[in-house]
Amino acid sequence: MSRKYNVAVVGANGAVGEEILTILQEIDFPLNKVVPLASSRSAGQNIEFNAKQLAIKELTHSVFEEEDVEIALFSAGGSVSAEFAPSAVKAGAVVIDNTSHFRMDEKTPLVVPEVNPEDIATWKDTGIIANPNCSTIQMVQALKPLDEAYDLQRVDVSTYQATSGAGKSAMEELVGQMQDFFAFKLDQSEHKSFAHQIALNVIPQIDVFMDNGYTKEEMKMVNETTKIMHKDIELSATCVRVPTLRGHAEALTLTFASDVDANEAREVLAKAPNIIILDDPQESLYPMPATCVDMNETFVGRIRNDNYRKNILHMFVVADNLRVGAATNAVRIAQKWVEIEGEK
Repeated sequence: MSRKYNVAVVGANGAVGEEILTILQEIDFPLNKVVPLASSRSAGQNIEFNAKQLAIKELTHSVFEEEDVEIALFSAGGSVSAEFAPSAVKAGAVVIDNTSHFRMDEKTPLVVPEVNPEDIATWKDTGIIANPNCSTIQMVQALKPLDEAYDLQRVDVSTYQATSGAGKSAMEELVGQMQDFFAFKLDQSEHKSFAHQIALNVIPQIDVFMDNGYTKEEMKMVNETTKIMHKDIELSATCVRVPTLRGHAEALTLTFASDVDANEAREVLAKAPNIIILDDPQESLYPMPATCVDMNETFVGRIRNDNYRKNILHMFVVADNLRVGAATNAVRIAQKWVEIEGEK
């Protein structure tokens, strides 16, 4: 009989935590028990898991040892991970952290299993494996096979990121503003999650601006891509918040060391793990956020050669940011960790 694991989900009632729990029910993960954890405000509330009611337990420094947790999936914010992840590690658990807190730590592996699964093997250096930013994950899934085929030199990306990337309250803000619009009182709507009204608008700012004129979100894509792919790739990003609920989209312009043919590149991507090609423009078939919700794959379309340079390719990449960009990647890391540890 294969070994089963005690898995804690920190931030179990948050947007990503809920997705993690859903995915754990959908796949054949070797679960012994699930321990849902959240702040004292949420402790005692019930969640449904595999047709049973589970009470959320309060996140404390001792709960990981008390519950004999072996895998701890964190999705409750960077400050929470900073405070409690070391306690989980001390209790003997591997931490898979979905926040930005540990991502650029030199000793902490930053992993997208389709791209750099070998880095998981270094997890014991800190006891923590970091989950990359949502916009980075779906992008590097598409970049990796093309880099292997054509030697990627530069990426220029513009993102169209859903409100769920900013949490439940941001989604509620969009819905509330749309309700105000239809009630003819949009001018009275408050905006707390974003610097400006998000309904019927796009905002070319995600996170704070840095001294170089790029936002923190944009620089995450630059730095994380280098770390994940183990390659210094020139990358410039413009990250934009759009009035959708789920699903991040990205327009990519890729520059390679060698010439690239769009049809050949399409075949390369079609063979890559967890990528689905949707690319028939004549039939209006291309990836869109509305068609990727609740999906665990990354969708690629609008694959075309540049009009002027043979070594440049353009494409459109879409994925469910709460799944592929967060929960699915975290669970896939856990699956790969189980596989690696099981081989020992």
